[in-house]
Amino acid sequence: MESTLYVGLMSGTSMDGIDAVLVQFRPNGINLLGHHSRPWPEALQERLRQLSRPGGNEIDRMGELDILVADGFADAALELLEQTNTRQDNVSAIGSHGQTIRHRPNAKHPFSLQIGDPNRIAERTRITVVADFRRRDIAAGGEGAPLVPAFHATVFHTPSEYRAILNIGGIANLTLLPGSSPAEITGFDTGPGNTLLDYWAYKHLNQPRDENGNWAASGEICEALLSTLLEDDYFQHPPPKSTGPEYFSSHWLEKATSSYRNLSHADIQATLTALTAETVCRALQRQAPECQRIIGCGGGIHNSELMRQLDQRFKGGVLETSDDHGIPPDQVEAIAFAWLARQTQLGAAGNLPSVTGASHPVPLGGIYSGRVSQTR
Repeated sequence: MESTLYVGLMSGTSMDGIDAVLVQFRPNGINLLGHHSRPWPEALQERLRQLSRPGGNEIDRMGELDILVADGFADAALELLEQTNTRQDNVSAIGSHGQTIRHRPNAKHPFSLQIGDPNRIAERTRITVVADFRRRDIAAGGEGAPLVPAFHATVFHTPSEYRAILNIGGIANLTLLPGSSPAEITGFDTGPGNTLLDYWAYKHLNQPRDENGNWAASGEICEALLSTLLEDDYFQHPPPKSTGPEYFSSHWLEKATSSYRNLSHADIQATLTALTAETVCRALQRQAPECQRIIGCGGGIHNSELMRQLDQRFKGGVLETSDDHGIPPDQVEAIAFAWLARQTQLGAAGNLPSVTGASHPVPLGGIYSGRVSQTR
């Protein structure tokens, strides 16, 4: 009998570490059997951040980091299987997102690049790996992102209400799930999620993040600065659209705040938190004014100040997390890439053209066999 067990591996634009999940797909739903988080070593994390920005000697640096990231992913998968007492030959495949180091959907020749060599993961784990999910969608005319909305539609859609799934990683993205017609499902990146908040906290607090948003809560929102930030062209563009920390970068922030040196660092952090909340809610007002419920997931939902501001701005609807629907918020994306791996193995589409702008549905990613078949 074919295994229904899959491993999903995800490291997002926050670059804080790897989320690994073991899931079982059944006709009546998804069973999360285990999860494991593996932080990136600080020195490796900094090298990844540097590689995500244009610089010298990029090919050699990328080649080395491609191996190191793959080893981190393989370690996370093997540690997860050990923790759950699962044999490798019982796992059908690993869905590995890789680590995005560049996402240029609007370039003259659009591309998206993730590292973490799937050949090495397959060799070390002896499990088939499905990886490189984004480039097939781009080949079909899409932006290669966001890809998780197809999974959101499978597990969160209901005909009884209009829902929005909000994932807050380094970049924030929305999946819009009208109750009436699944064919109308859309999704897009709204703009920065945690990426600017994490950068500012690291620069001025020497901490990887603003824990619980406490620092932001101690400052005051500068409405003039917020208005300046909101003038960026990205926020005005209609979907489909996607972006990354290479756009909403430290350079972008330093340039935007150069005329506001009189503000305290805490005030700027408060304003950046407001930027994430405001761009999410403006996007909802424009694209889904009838939305009744936001279901939040991703690391940003642990930022209490950000969630407070979202709740304050989201008028007349319910704000909750995916926990209320049986899926831990920190594991949603990793489960999605396990699901996408299964779709690819089944020869089924993994993208939603209404989300990415692709010309048609396509299976995503390449399959890297983990074991030599014993049959002839």
